[in-house]
Amino acid sequence: MLRWIWATHSALAPSQRIHPMKMKTFITSLSFGSLLMACGGMEADTAPTDAPTPNTLAALRPADADARVLGQPTDRVLRVYNNNIENLVMNNSDGTCTRVSGTDHLKSILVDDAGKTGTSGVVAPDLLIVQQIRGTGQAEAYADQLSAMFGLPTGTYKAIVVWSDPESWGSTHKCSDQSLGDLKKKQTNGIIYNTGRLSLAAGDVSAYWSAGWLKPGTPYNGGAGCTLYKPPDSDPDTTDKYKWKRTSAIAARFTIKATGTTVFAATMHLPQENSANACAGDKDTGIKGTGIHLGADATSLMNASTIRIVGIDANRKNIPSTTLNDQGMTGYGTAATNGASKIDYLFIKGAVQPSPINYTVSGTKSNHRALYAFIDF
Repeated sequence: MLRWIWATHSALAPSQRIHPMKMKTFITSLSFGSLLMACGGMEADTAPTDAPTPNTLAALRPADADARVLGQPTDRVLRVYNNNIENLVMNNSDGTCTRVSGTDHLKSILVDDAGKTGTSGVVAPDLLIVQQIRGTGQAEAYADQLSAMFGLPTGTYKAIVVWSDPESWGSTHKCSDQSLGDLKKKQTNGIIYNTGRLSLAAGDVSAYWSAGWLKPGTPYNGGAGCTLYKPPDSDPDTTDKYKWKRTSAIAARFTIKATGTTVFAATMHLPQENSANACAGDKDTGIKGTGIHLGADATSLMNASTIRIVGIDANRKNIPSTTLNDQGMTGYGTAATNGASKIDYLFIKGAVQPSPINYTVSGTKSNHRALYAFIDF
């Protein structure tokens, strides 16, 4: 009987299997008497007459809320996600807003090999590239929630952010409840990484770099009107004085502990003005006219890395997957990420596995759908 249970379990798809520790607990908890009852009086090692079906152990699998592979992954797959988390507050169509916990957001974006969330095949990620996070406090809390989800010690996931505590900007942020709008007033960008799998040397975090923009009221003139989005060319009004900080970018170079493989990751959030007029800096329209550019520091780290990853909320549609080909990267995912539009992008250099869901997680608890990729190394 025990052999039959294990054979049936092994025949299931990875996403359907019970975590090994839960299976062990289940098997050892069965008494000899209950085994005989389950088998209708057969000897313990005699297989049932009926062939096992994929539903045999369905009742034993954990509920979606508890389903995931606990502990660190041991395979040679780098799991990467990119999402504008909107400060974990979703804007609804009726003007209300809904606060989302870090844990609920993570459950909504982390997927198994089949692209499904909430299954026993979901494995701890290696990198989360995020936009619109409040600063170090929220980033570290989010990282600790991620550690807890997979039964890992607090501090296993660490955060890099551009601005530790950026100044507030804006007013309601389109929330009828001002207390929720206030949660969106501080915005920066960051990278969450798994210290169990990735190391980070002190000199391998870039200086921040600013996005470009076309200051309102300035003629575009084919990019001649573009400037860097930072003082003295930032928003002139008091309410939006520090809005430019939401578009500051940062990058880092990590090393995979198991193999020594170097991994470059960057997070960017381009301003809304990039939608109509691509700008990357002074008189600069960016790489292939998209508004995208990499800082000098970041470029050096990128050039010294084997695997390369750039996650962007570009606020711009129709950016080709070939945009960063000269940097060795290809864009993954073509589905809409914000309403009916695709404005979020994930560019990668590496052996990216196929995705059954077009690298885009439709049920993301954010106004932006998450992008992901699993990279063999």
